[in-house]
Amino acid sequence: MIAWEAAALGLLTWASIRQFDLIGHGVRAITGVLAVVWVIGAWRILQHGVYVSSHGLLIRGLVRSRTMYWRDIAAVHLHRSTHKLGWWELQDDMTVLIERHDGATINTELWAQGVDFHARPKLFRAVYQEIRSRHQSAAGSS
Repeated sequence: MIAWEAAALGLLTWASIRQFDLIGHGVRAITGVLAVVWVIGAWRILQHGVYVSSHGLLIRGLVRSRTMYWRDIAAVHLHRSTHKLGWWELQDDMTVLIERHDGATINTELWAQGVDFHARPKLFRAVYQEIRSRHQSAAGSS
């Protein structure tokens, strides 16, 4: 996986240098900028996920993070997403959705076919059940 990313980064750097006819400092600048973007993206991917605490959930995505307190969460449930392609409806896999008291839904980074759960469907269900039980116990203690 890293080899593909490094190759793509190298190709993007080479194409940028050629496109803009960069030389000297321009080459070093574009190489440095793209390397920094790659490192930041890799760091965000490593931090990606849903973190559970006694106070609520921290949902870290690629671009942003959000904290959801248990008191703000109305329900936690599984959602099977579908995508329409013309007349066809394609079934996607299960994700965990958070429903807030104001009716808004928050998509988590938990996906049954994701890297963490693809070969371990029981673990996906266990994580989902843990989030639900934490929410229910927090709602019961309020």
